[in-house]
Amino acid sequence: MTYTYKTRGTCASQISFELNGDVVSNVKFVGGCPGNLQAIPRLVEGMTVQQVTERCEGIRCGMKSTSCADQLVKALGEALAQMNAEKDATAQN
Repeated sequence: MTYTYKTRGTCASQISFELNGDVVSNVKFVGGCPGNLQAIPRLVEGMTVQQVTERCEGIRCGMKSTSCADQLVKALGEALAQMNAEKDATAQN
């Protein structure tokens, strides 16, 4: 499933990605630093949400309290929670 996340506190304004179970693919950032935003998707392609979280959570960009990588972790967490909630709702019906 494809998810879109509006970032907070970064130069990139939006992240879209796909989750197949908990495996991350097709990450795309809108706005931000071109080099980093090309590298991050290549580095996380095929990783699980947990692997991305372990490697990227809490990374800061300069004086900011977050970064594009950290925002990706937040986006993945929200998407995984949404996906699990939808599964639970379907299982109850």
